[in-house]
Amino acid sequence: MAKEHIGLVAKDFWLEPYEEAIRGRHEHALWKIAQLTQNGKIKLSDFADGHLYFGLHKTAYGWVFREWAPNATAIYLIGEFNNWQEDEAYRCEKLENGNWELKMLADKMKHGDLYKMKVHWDGGEGERIPAWCQRVVQDPQTKIFSAQVWAPENPHEWHDQGFKIDTKPLLIYECHVGMAQDAEKVGTYTEFKENILPRIKQAGYTAIQVMAIQEHPYYGSFGYHVSSFFAPSSRCGTPDELKDMIDTAHQMGLGVIMDIVHSHAVKNEVEGLGNLAGDPNQFFYEGERHEHPAWDSLCFDYGKDDVLHFLLSNCKYWLQEYHFDGFRFDGITSMLYYSHGLGEAFTGYGDYFNGHQDDNAICYLMLANKMIHEVKPDAVTIAEDVSGMPGLASKFEDGGFGFNYRLAMNVPDYWIKIIKEQRDEDWKPSSIFWEMTNRRADEKTISYAESHDQALVGDKTIIFRLIDADMYWHFRKGDENDMANRGIALHKMIRLVTVSTMSGGYLNFMGNEFGHPEWIDFPREGNGWSHKYAQRQWHLLDDPTLCYRELGDFDRAMLAVIKAEPDFVNLPIQEIWHDDADQVLAYMRGRLLFVFNFSPTKSFTDYGFLVPKGDYDVMLNTDDKQFGGFGLTNDNIPHFTNYDPLYDRDNKDWLKLYIPARSAVVLWKN
Repeated sequence: MAKEHIGLVAKDFWLEPYEEAIRGRHEHALWKIAQLTQNGKIKLSDFADGHLYFGLHKTAYGWVFREWAPNATAIYLIGEFNNWQEDEAYRCEKLENGNWELKMLADKMKHGDLYKMKVHWDGGEGERIPAWCQRVVQDPQTKIFSAQVWAPENPHEWHDQGFKIDTKPLLIYECHVGMAQDAEKVGTYTEFKENILPRIKQAGYTAIQVMAIQEHPYYGSFGYHVSSFFAPSSRCGTPDELKDMIDTAHQMGLGVIMDIVHSHAVKNEVEGLGNLAGDPNQFFYEGERHEHPAWDSLCFDYGKDDVLHFLLSNCKYWLQEYHFDGFRFDGITSMLYYSHGLGEAFTGYGDYFNGHQDDNAICYLMLANKMIHEVKPDAVTIAEDVSGMPGLASKFEDGGFGFNYRLAMNVPDYWIKIIKEQRDEDWKPSSIFWEMTNRRADEKTISYAESHDQALVGDKTIIFRLIDADMYWHFRKGDENDMANRGIALHKMIRLVTVSTMSGGYLNFMGNEFGHPEWIDFPREGNGWSHKYAQRQWHLLDDPTLCYRELGDFDRAMLAVIKAEPDFVNLPIQEIWHDDADQVLAYMRGRLLFVFNFSPTKSFTDYGFLVPKGDYDVMLNTDDKQFGGFGLTNDNIPHFTNYDPLYDRDNKDWLKLYIPARSAVVLWKN
């Protein structure tokens, strides 16, 4: 009797030659789960309780501090409570398995005290911030980081009982708290709660994806060079202020996804994990795999149980302590391959199963997803992978990694390519439709038109690529030139075709929805440590005389149209028509009919499509004057299909529309 195929292969027989490798990965994860759970005596989520044991905790009798440092010979706590001097009263005791412990009476330290570890090892010593500490602050004058005792008398009380993130559809507003204010400074969690959350809610998004939460020494790293994995960035406020921000988002109906970095760590030794106790390989791979060749950072050794303990506990900590609704895992490609994906083409399935993959990292990602959904079944996990590894967003039981979604990274790459390399006259609707819908049937994706990286200095957002410097001179209503009109029209069309073809969710980076005109440049030596470009200019959106307002209004109307069709993301996309010569594309999703005319010069009168019989009302038109269009159509009249006896058996009739050049319209079938 033939062996039954594992689910991933059963759904894609092109993977059959690699079934043994897929089964091997799956069985490796099952073996590791059995090991970590003592063959099922405990849950995987119980194994991920390291944050409740390690670090500094207030107890009934006082304080307890624990750290994993197998290479250390002695550890002291030094801080404001002992004048930063080694004191036998603050000397840790060595336990088994490389763990250290210090129990103290309540008067030995207090809320707000700054402290560090003084670690000794054979041949050296150094001050270190504990790996598991949950609060780190930076001295504004000396710029030195220290751990801080955090045990307020009145901790935050949650008011989000019963909240579940809305994934029908999942409309993500990606944001960075520090640069979210319309001011040249680092914004706070409280300011974000008060000033930005209402904007996001009004715009129609259902979730925020927050960058740069884990503490990082260099602000300009965008949060991707993490030093303290359990500490929320103190630049933006206190742990309780972050909790209040998340709690408020939940009460507004917004889910909160964390951009989590487990793909690497900053090299810093005093602030980070680079050399916690004289062993630079305590958390990281040895030899050539120790450092990431492109990121100037360190690579976790996912083969060590203690590292798994650290990272899995980190996931559970953010879910439980801060009520995050899930994670976007950064840098998955770097984790999956020994090459970190650098210089790899990934042209066929064989490139994913050629022995160049890190089975330890693959196992960790499978375990992380399984544990996260064990703790919070409705949690959302998103994989950022440029390689196209099959199975990332497939069920663990099918041999997949267990992510809920993967980023559709081909989509922004495609938009960059055609904007840069093709004349408008050469844009092909067939190619656009293929790129928007070309995805694995068993994996949900998050579609997006442009990434946050494109907003950084050295790259360009879509609006900047389309209009460039003319944005500064011709973006006032009534003063638009041809370049501005082109950019405004295509900005709306690109977003509409991207969001309407999503298979799981849609993502927009903060400000891109209204065509933010400036790049992002964090304070650094090269710009005089200026915050001028590390902010968002909301006043442009609020000014009714500028075109930014029209783009913002369109984005809000666009999301409202998507929400009008219940269970939009699970409805099939049915292509109605494409003609590359005319540059016209039409497709339906439920009762919504989407029609695009990408031609820059040709408008069409009575352009016909065969559609399901009925009458159709215009719900959205990119050419509407309120959205910066020319208002060339009358969208208040219903459109009726015309009977054709040749197609009577298909229950279809002709629908004829006037579609102006470079415009799109969405109609609702009654």
